[in-house]
Amino acid sequence: MHIPRRHPLMHIRTLAAAAVLLPLLACSQSPELKLPSLGDLKEHATESVDITLGAFPLHFAASLMDDRDGDSAEVKKALKAVKSVQIRSFRFDTGFACSQAGLGALRSQLSQPGWSRLVEAHKRNQEDVGVYVALEDQVIRGIAIVACQPREFTIINIVGTVDLDQLARLRRALTPGPTGTM
Repeated sequence: MHIPRRHPLMHIRTLAAAAVLLPLLACSQSPELKLPSLGDLKEHATESVDITLGAFPLHFAASLMDDRDGDSAEVKKALKAVKSVQIRSFRFDTGFACSQAGLGALRSQLSQPGWSRLVEAHKRNQEDVGVYVALEDQVIRGIAIVACQPREFTIINIVGTVDLDQLARLRRALTPGPTGTM
């Protein structure tokens, strides 16, 4: 039996393709943030919230919702597209400077390809807020909100496909007053 021998040029082409594609794959940023250690904030906080929900608890909660109720059906549909939710929030009795190292690590991730800043607001020594979206082919795959105030620090990271029309319907359904149904 004759085993065909590959041409050395074929190996070179394969290696060249790998050399070109691997950095591109490495650059694609996941919409799930790697949150820095926030132990120093928790130590100084009078209140703290640490929530991490994966797909299973989110989809389980969606399965308990009533499809016949319009608002519940909208929330259920939105939850089915969410893969994870991370919320870290800290409140302090006195002014406490946010960890610049932690903020720097977050901002570094949010400046990677795939993330786009929607809103950023700064008020010297008072407030620092940023809202970011992870886009892939013009589809939102994740949302991140980072808010730092002298007495409060919050990070929210939602991973999953977000349909903007559905988000608008959810807002109308869940907002009390003339724009909503409550």
